Amino acid sequence: MKRHTQVILYHLLPALFWALAIGGSLTTYFILPSLQGGDGGRLFLFGYLVTALVLFVILIIGRIKRHSSSIEQCFQMAILLGVASYWLPTVLFLTVAFWAYLIYKNLFSFRSLVATLIGFVLVAIWAAIFVYVGWIANPWADFFAIENAWGWIPTGAILLAWLASTIARQNLRVR
Repeated sequence: MKRHTQVILYHLLPALFWALAIGGSLTTYFILPSLQGGDGGRLFLFGYLVTALVLFVILIIGRIKRHSSSIEQCFQMAILLGVASYWLPTVLFLTVAFWAYLIYKNLFSFRSLVATLIGFVLVAIWAAIFVYVGWIANPWADFFAIENAWGWIPTGAILLAWLASTIARQNLRVR
């Protein structure tokens, strides 16, 4: 592959992946009538808020330097994913993927595990207080409800776009 073509693809492919993810998830919203009104549409649109929080977690985790501690970043990850779980409770399963990434980069330790658990406990305490006072409803009561799955459409599409663009940029890097 010529250098000029490689540079064009380096910039074009990630933009294409992101456009397909955003366009595909928005098209799903406008095509399916069950998402237009009611609870499914609200959960679908909150999926974009969850997506923003997950992308912020990816930014935090991806910026950890080699041979450094990941304790603070794991605490921040737990706080952000805990808050995101209010709209999409199953997003908590992404914690395992982030832990696997940290293990792969040799940045995970027992302290990182404890920091993650402390972050989740902190969010749980505040959520319990807010539920008790009546400021929020308890979305974790129906953790695996099918209605919550609509939020995974934009979240999954954006995560796949991020993964595909990262792989494309890694393979097309001009050396």
